[in-house]
Amino acid sequence: MNKEYTAVIKKEDDCWIGWIEEVPGVNCQEKTYEELLETLKITLKEALEFNRQEALSAVGSGFREEKIAV
Repeated sequence: MNKEYTAVIKKEDDCWIGWIEEVPGVNCQEKTYEELLETLKITLKEALEFNRQEALSAVGSGFREEKIAV
């Protein structure tokens, strides 16, 4: 399943900065626009996996997972 997220991107002096709207804490800075997009993708994937692992380790046992679409 492909999921889409929204990147907010801005040129600031001699670098590009960007955030992912839907996931707090995912923000990056790079020298080029292309590098910024790639770094945002990598950082977003890492953040989602970290959040997933943190949730699973916090719940313990006896749980079930449900997919939710909005």
